[in-house]
Amino acid sequence: MIRLAANLSMLFTEHDFIDRIQAAAEAGFRGVEYLFPYDHDPQVLASALREAGVEQVLFNLPPGDWAAGERGLASLPGREAEFRDGVIEALRYAEALDCPRVHAMAGLLPVGADADTLRAHRATYMANLRFAASEAAKVGRQVLIEPINTRDMPGFFLSRQGQAMAVLEEIGAGNLKLQFDIYHCQVMEGDLIRHLERQFTAIAHIQIAGVPERHEPDVGEVHYPALFERLERLGYEGWIGCEYRPVAGTREGLGWGRGYGLMS
Repeated sequence: MIRLAANLSMLFTEHDFIDRIQAAAEAGFRGVEYLFPYDHDPQVLASALREAGVEQVLFNLPPGDWAAGERGLASLPGREAEFRDGVIEALRYAEALDCPRVHAMAGLLPVGADADTLRAHRATYMANLRFAASEAAKVGRQVLIEPINTRDMPGFFLSRQGQAMAVLEEIGAGNLKLQFDIYHCQVMEGDLIRHLERQFTAIAHIQIAGVPERHEPDVGEVHYPALFERLERLGYEGWIGCEYRPVAGTREGLGWGRGYGLMS
């Protein structure tokens, strides 16, 4: 069964942030995700989730200075202590929100990074992910990694599916999993169904958007009904996060999801 979660960093932005949880529930979503919860008291968020009857399914670790352009800390040499503090903070929120998984954004490479810089970033990334997975395992949570396309996020350290799978295989932690974003994969590599099939056992969460403009899933070059059908045949039981920018209002654009329980 396809289970859709609303990404509240992109959807229902006509509402104040906390109010987006109830708006998502009223539109038929039974799960929510977003970039970061840290500007809000976790008990306030937890109360809003309970009142709306929706599950918190995903959020990101603290990313560094987002306003200044930082996009995660996991691969940044010299920022290990900040990353580890972020892991502890994220897990505190995950417990309060009963959220089973958190995403560790890899971060950006410096412009013109040479081979030594790449090696330093990878070594930092691997050590930080081992720490994050170990801490998360203590409290029954998963840590996810996500390849992000370098058109939308130039210089992002983790950008291809094979790169992510190599990291997962080398670390070998049972709770370190793949966040498979169909939009990012299509931009970088295409061949979506084969990627989903090959990586299926590693996938703990999926995200969707239309390609190339990142609007509703029924706009653009990806035929999502075929992908959803294949995921059901594969036995996917996780959430699918709707991480797209509506062309107009959020509710006005939900017609694509009527067959999956959404109400436009």
